[in-house]
Amino acid sequence: MVQSTHRNWCERAKSVLPAGGFGNYDPGVVLKKGEGSRVWDEDGTEYIDYLIGSGPMLVGHNHPEVMEAVQKQLTDGVTFFTNNAAGIELAEVICDAIPCADQLRYVSTGSEADMYAMRLARAHTGRELILKFEGGYHGMCGEALMSMAPQNLENFPQAVPDSAGIPQSTRDGVLIAPFNDVAAAQSLMAEHADQIAAVIVEPLQRLIPPEPGFLEALRAETKRHGIVLIFDEVVTGFRLAYGGGQEHYGVTPDLCTLGKVIGGGFPMAAIAGTADIMAHFDVDKVGPDGFTFQIGTLSGNPVAAVAGLKTLEILRRDGVYEALRRTGTSVMDMLRSGADRAGIKATIVGDPVLFDIVFKSAPVLTYRDTLAANTAHQKAFNAVLRKEGILKAPMKFYASLAHSEADLEATERAIDIAFRMLGTIQNSHDQSP
Repeated sequence: MVQSTHRNWCERAKSVLPAGGFGNYDPGVVLKKGEGSRVWDEDGTEYIDYLIGSGPMLVGHNHPEVMEAVQKQLTDGVTFFTNNAAGIELAEVICDAIPCADQLRYVSTGSEADMYAMRLARAHTGRELILKFEGGYHGMCGEALMSMAPQNLENFPQAVPDSAGIPQSTRDGVLIAPFNDVAAAQSLMAEHADQIAAVIVEPLQRLIPPEPGFLEALRAETKRHGIVLIFDEVVTGFRLAYGGGQEHYGVTPDLCTLGKVIGGGFPMAAIAGTADIMAHFDVDKVGPDGFTFQIGTLSGNPVAAVAGLKTLEILRRDGVYEALRRTGTSVMDMLRSGADRAGIKATIVGDPVLFDIVFKSAPVLTYRDTLAANTAHQKAFNAVLRKEGILKAPMKFYASLAHSEADLEATERAIDIAFRMLGTIQNSHDQSP
């Protein structure tokens, strides 16, 4: 019997990678190829891809225009550590698109961008506390890994570390508030007004949209107290709209972080913001005491820059965001109607560009609302989708421009099979003595 190539790679990974993986996704998936809306594993198993690299492949895998730009750059050089024309041009395009962006500074990952944004805010204000929202994801630095996904719920504003190895001093530097709770955020800012350097928030927190007036209230309150407002737009930037969550919701922060889409599938992220705050990256403007030191070997990498330039050019074309939202809305409707037919308690959370089904009937407005969901249903549902050729994150569908009508038809069939399975499970439980 010939051993599965895919299984062989999984076994080899176990000996050299902790937990057998890169830490990002199910290590039982080893992908070999992506083309448009599809990916294939090492055995050639094909999936319709709603993971899209955890977001970067918004225009699809191996897009011919993006790859043409990349191939041309590869013949001219891969990385230089100096400025390069493509990186400068991409910065111009981003600053023209993003409302808060007078200037930007490149890094390679969203985690770095969020870390530097918080550091900039501290440099600019001379304060130290960071206010974030429970359930918000801001990368892997110590401040970000506070109450991102706490299982032991503390009273607000107590921060709960999500990882070992984070010192108590970091925990003491972070205040936690519930998302979508204007009064709680206002109260904390008023109480600690002279200590809070920044409020950092995802304008759409994971999948949870802001309630009307929430982001506006954060903007007003941070301005009142001289606090830097940071929008983490690593996910939402160039996805919710060409101008990101700032354009979509009509609220402009002081700083934002960007990633995923801006590198066109290559490692690239950025911190962008107003000129007075970004000046802290320029020692000649702020002096040594106000200078925020930042370098990165691959920052502004020319291959990532040309991929990002071509991706953003594609996104500027007529009808692109309408098409993206039509795709997402179609899948959201499939999930909603499938749950109704099967008699399954569920709600669809998110925006048509990124969303998922949460197996509970009550509204989801905060992280704690998600904890009441039926996780067994979620796990079983995702397992059936995977078996039926649908690849997605454990709690997220990403729409892409590459998804076709044929993909949507196959997705609908898979969703129907998954709900019929859940309906059978629920009926058997209901009939148990």
